[in-house]
Amino acid sequence: MRWLQVEHTTNVQGQVKINGSKNSSLALLAASCLADEPVQLMGIPDIADIRVIENMLREAGAQVERDSFGTVHIDPRTIESASFDPKKSSSFRASYYFVGALLAKFGRVSIGYPGGDDFKSRPIEQHFKALKLLGANLTFNEDHYVVEASRLNGATIFFDMITMGATINIMLAAVRARGTTTLLNAARDPEVVDTSNLLNQMGARISGAGTDTIRIEGVTELSGCAYTVIPDRLIAGAFLMTAGIGGGTVTVKDVIPEHLGSCVAKLREIGLHIESDDQSVTAYSDGHIKATRIRTAMYPGFATDLQQPMTGLLLQARGKSIVSDRIYPDRFAHVAQLKRMGADITVRSGVAMIKGGLPLRGTLVHASDVRAGICLIMAGMAAEGTTSIAGIQHIERGYENVVGAFNSIGVRISLHESGEAEGIADAR
Repeated sequence: MRWLQVEHTTNVQGQVKINGSKNSSLALLAASCLADEPVQLMGIPDIADIRVIENMLREAGAQVERDSFGTVHIDPRTIESASFDPKKSSSFRASYYFVGALLAKFGRVSIGYPGGDDFKSRPIEQHFKALKLLGANLTFNEDHYVVEASRLNGATIFFDMITMGATINIMLAAVRARGTTTLLNAARDPEVVDTSNLLNQMGARISGAGTDTIRIEGVTELSGCAYTVIPDRLIAGAFLMTAGIGGGTVTVKDVIPEHLGSCVAKLREIGLHIESDDQSVTAYSDGHIKATRIRTAMYPGFATDLQQPMTGLLLQARGKSIVSDRIYPDRFAHVAQLKRMGADITVRSGVAMIKGGLPLRGTLVHASDVRAGICLIMAGMAAEGTTSIAGIQHIERGYENVVGAFNSIGVRISLHESGEAEGIADAR
């Protein structure tokens, strides 16, 4: 049994260097399959989800190595298969990027249904609809699905809902399709732009990424390149929020401030002071924050991935806060754990009503996903006594060194491992 132990912590002070974006890295690693030459990717975090996709690349036949500087070298020329083990490929959501990356080259991709965080409304049907419009046929089996196409042809595709995963996946598929593909109602996320920039550096012809209309002119070959992933805006936003737990000053370094616009605006609204320069953002707080209302939205709105850490912060705001997540209404598994610590939260139809300013007490809790784990760490900082957090494998899916990062700003957090902690399992 492994768990994190968090002690009451106030007046955090320090700097955190932000690693490369997990969500971008997953797409970039898959996109490397499209190249006809080796690709070098810098800044890819060494986390559980990344190791899964690296192993999938190796399973397909690619040569993948991480050097002493952290650069990941991928040689896709040795890829010989596009059939993936259903169990392995279902272990996380972004495995579907291999469909877009390999379909044009191999004409057939067999892969497990997307897994990862258990949010029931992941819009996978948008991927299927778009693939069919490009000329693919899909066969659905019990534990996997097969996508086949003797040839992909450009098409005009309108997404019925804004989805970053489908936007990236279909952009990958369209790069080597014949003719021109236009994606309408496309996601505008920085991760979409990052993937487009890599592909264009490889020789793709993509325009409009970062807007709701993306145009892809198909090409027949792509070269190798060296590319650096963007920093993780979601990790950066969560660390800025920690300054509001009992006050303090936190600087996130090596970030792109423009990617944090909606998060910074909301933090200012509740009473934090924010300063930024070209590559860093600093949050200052005296520990007094205001209640507010939050509605998650696709980028550039307030990210659904930040609503859980924000809930942890709003527990400290006197009054009533309302957090609405219409993107993933089931993303409230952390609330039951916060209630174990004394929080007063009611959830109904994707809306959490938070009565803040109440004392929290340390106890045994369980992280159900990456962001829920960060929320529980923040609640543990505010709670009296000791908070023990199980399920840390979920946190490690997104954070390379969660203990070191929080220690760097003065949070009293440590990692423990013992066969004597049976009681922690009761936190589920």
